[in-house]
Amino acid sequence: MKTLLVILFTLLLVAACVGPNKAQLDAEVDRLCAIDGGIRVYETVALPADKFNKWGEINFYKPTQKIEDTLGPEYIYQWDMHYYRKGDPFSQGAQEVVMKRDHIQVFQRSSVKLLGELIMYHRVGGDLPGPWMPSSYHCPDKSVAREFILLNRIFVKSMVKKEK
Repeated sequence: MKTLLVILFTLLLVAACVGPNKAQLDAEVDRLCAIDGGIRVYETVALPADKFNKWGEINFYKPTQKIEDTLGPEYIYQWDMHYYRKGDPFSQGAQEVVMKRDHIQVFQRSSVKLLGELIMYHRVGGDLPGPWMPSSYHCPDKSVAREFILLNRIFVKSMVKKEK
């Protein structure tokens, strides 16, 4: 029994020491995020109230459409992903690592003017092997940088009331 525990401990130690650890990867996510991560809005678009749902979100955002058509015929939604480390911790185990950069841009179709963008960095996995879900780390935090937040900052309700 002791031999089995020593072998298991040795395997876990070797697995933890191979490649960069989570702390190093998370530090790299933070470093990259400090360079260009976050939301930038270059121009806001005032829309009438009928373009918003009861929660104040635009009602023409359709993420199930082709990426380019996500925002309908007037706007272009572009989503690019760059992988720094490509793995699949969800299907191949928590020890696998994926580290990537998501870059979402919103353009006005008629002028091809960039209205705003969101850049996020993610690390998933890098844990000890086992049957558990992999850990993850994001920068900026999802509570302050998500596509809905970007869209709500670009598209605002017009304060002009329609005359009857």
